[in-house]
Amino acid sequence: MTPLPHQPYRALTIAASDSSGAAGVQADLKTFEARGVYGLCALTAITAQDSQTIYALHALDPLLISRQVRAVLADIGADAVKTGLLLYAPVIESIREALNASGYGGPLVVDPVLIAGDGRPLADDAAIAAYRQHLFPLAAVITPNLGEASILLGSPLKTVEDMCAAAKSLKDSTKAAAVLIKGGHLEGEFMADVLYDGVNVQVYPVKRLPLINPRGTGCTYSACLTAELAQGQTLSSALEKTIRYLAVALESAAMWSLGAGRGTIHHSVGRPPLFSNIP
Repeated sequence: MTPLPHQPYRALTIAASDSSGAAGVQADLKTFEARGVYGLCALTAITAQDSQTIYALHALDPLLISRQVRAVLADIGADAVKTGLLLYAPVIESIREALNASGYGGPLVVDPVLIAGDGRPLADDAAIAAYRQHLFPLAAVITPNLGEASILLGSPLKTVEDMCAAAKSLKDSTKAAAVLIKGGHLEGEFMADVLYDGVNVQVYPVKRLPLINPRGTGCTYSACLTAELAQGQTLSSALEKTIRYLAVALESAAMWSLGAGRGTIHHSVGRPPLFSNIP
């Protein structure tokens, strides 16, 4: 009997393209590769951007997005799926339909990209309502940052205590299996991420690094979490590895100079055995 070929772990990102390579699909695929997972992608939009700004953004047709998702899931499959920039309600609905039609039943990481790094809104009220109706209830975890969690709740978050209460509230209102609020924008020497899985609230404090090249951190964060879940890690274990990976990737790029604006993190630095402290 001929043995079956080895099948690598697979992760699918459904997100926008970033021409500068710092965020979006490019960051996700680099992170998947660094963490030992075969990456698949479905593009939702194409951007013209550099280290300073987004000059143009073209959203793709929801039917084309759905067909991308269906094509890769039907033939190659995925052990975990994440979403990034989705922009509009019809896109969000098409992704839900594609996942259901494909019979996908693995972990879904929903990173609700509602605002850009410069603060500009990237999702209108209809898109937020579509997230609530179509994707959040399917999610193994949603990963809003402070600003996005504030939008979803309708009130600002300023402290770790605020984040803990918000995680519980979002768990109830979104119907997601778990809520992870990223606290990178907290003020002070320390920042923290907060995870609520419906039973326990876990706080992950991290000493703030001097961020010279922070572009793509949010996308990379959710991509690493997705890669770890694809390999069968528990959510808490996946999160611990993600936090370590981000710290190493940020530190490694501290002296980089890429463009006239904000630089990117070093995605590939987390590839074993280069950093054996990230098993």
